[in-house]
Amino acid sequence: MNTTMRAMLIASLALSFTACKKEEAVAPADQAQQALVAPAKDDDAGWKKYLQAVAVQNMGNVTNSPFLYYLAPESDPEFQAKFERQTESATQAVARGVQPGNMLAFGSSASSKMADMIGMVFKDVSADSMKGVRVVFIGDAADNARVQSIVQPTGAEYVFVEAK
Repeated sequence: MNTTMRAMLIASLALSFTACKKEEAVAPADQAQQALVAPAKDDDAGWKKYLQAVAVQNMGNVTNSPFLYYLAPESDPEFQAKFERQTESATQAVARGVQPGNMLAFGSSASSKMADMIGMVFKDVSADSMKGVRVVFIGDAADNARVQSIVQPTGAEYVFVEAK
């Protein structure tokens, strides 16, 4: 299920990225970066779209399809099981190694829980082993410093986007 979901998210992101690239060619440079507004805390579908849009806006020099990690709202009755599955999936991916030129994007209305998950995912990552990788965290400003202190030792480029 996670593989299918990830494939669908990547395909959707690729389509939206292609569409955005076409729009950027037509739109003036100052309009290319539109301000995104985070959906309501319990809007699961809205948050999935928001994560994709924020990831596209923060691709920078990344040319590969990003790896998106999303947690459902904490009001979801299956939140804990989804949290555990997503943590396991991300931990396995990072343990295999992330090559330079790739991006990992983490986002959720459950910002504190996402920060907890990032801490678990990155706890065994060697220092400077992720140079050339971009890690984007979309969440609350209150969680930024904690996530940054977890990601920085890996050598990855850290980008914080406040969900507001």
